[in-house]
Amino acid sequence: MEINDATSSFSALSQATRLEALRLLLRHEPEGLPAGEIARRLDVPHNTLSAHLAVLARAGWVSSQRESRSIIYRANLGHMQRVLTFLVSDCCNGDPTLCAPLVDALTTCSSSSTKEPTP
Repeated sequence: MEINDATSSFSALSQATRLEALRLLLRHEPEGLPAGEIARRLDVPHNTLSAHLAVLARAGWVSSQRESRSIIYRANLGHMQRVLTFLVSDCCNGDPTLCAPLVDALTTCSSSSTKEPTP
């Protein structure tokens, strides 16, 4: 990933509604969510959400697919992997022992985020 691609990606996430939309879609991988459901869950007008999803799509964070009368949006996990790899590619000068806490945190985060909250 080039620096300009990375800055475009980060720029797309620098707005609260877009970041919330991406996080919502990440929680609903791999099935994704219809645009209307995203708007409802985020309490955002449909036209406003459409503009935000377009920004995320241009930056590579989301993809869409028409299914019958709905447009289903999904997080682009490949893009997320490329962005994270870009961020950590120079981490700790390649010393895996120094990077271990970061890897552990990502592993712990991903396994705990899949659990449903308890009432």
